[in-house]
Amino acid sequence: MDESYFGAKRIRGKRGRGADVKTPVFGLLKRDGKVYVEIVKNCTIEQLMSIIQGKILEGSTINTDGWKAYDGLILNGYTYHRVFHSKNEFARGKKHVNGIESFWFFCKRRLAKFNGLTDEKFILHLKESEFRFNNRKENLYKILLEIIRKNPLN
Repeated sequence: MDESYFGAKRIRGKRGRGADVKTPVFGLLKRDGKVYVEIVKNCTIEQLMSIIQGKILEGSTINTDGWKAYDGLILNGYTYHRVFHSKNEFARGKKHVNGIESFWFFCKRRLAKFNGLTDEKFILHLKESEFRFNNRKENLYKILLEIIRKNPLN
């Protein structure tokens, strides 16, 4: 799991790359599985823990980066491993967050094509990116056609 910030490009000289004016998004990725993303008010432990407990079974193994909000995970019944990007550490064997980082790259590259989105439309494009990523090995045309056949507009 990981958090990311969406908005204008990096603001030089601002701590946290200007994160205070960006939209925080929290993401979970099951190894070799599906991604789930949610816009959050902020990336505090209170905000993230309700999502974590609602989506991840107690006793599961979680990999994160060094963000301080993840400090209490072990107290909530999770096996917990972290890598510290701030110490130039990106993987320790199978302990890494490269999968969710790959989704952030995919999503930001895809959304950049729109040259900015309104807040109302951002969630739709974010969830579309989630759908596309989760079905990247499938024929999207067939999936969408099946959805339309099951749910006709009239």
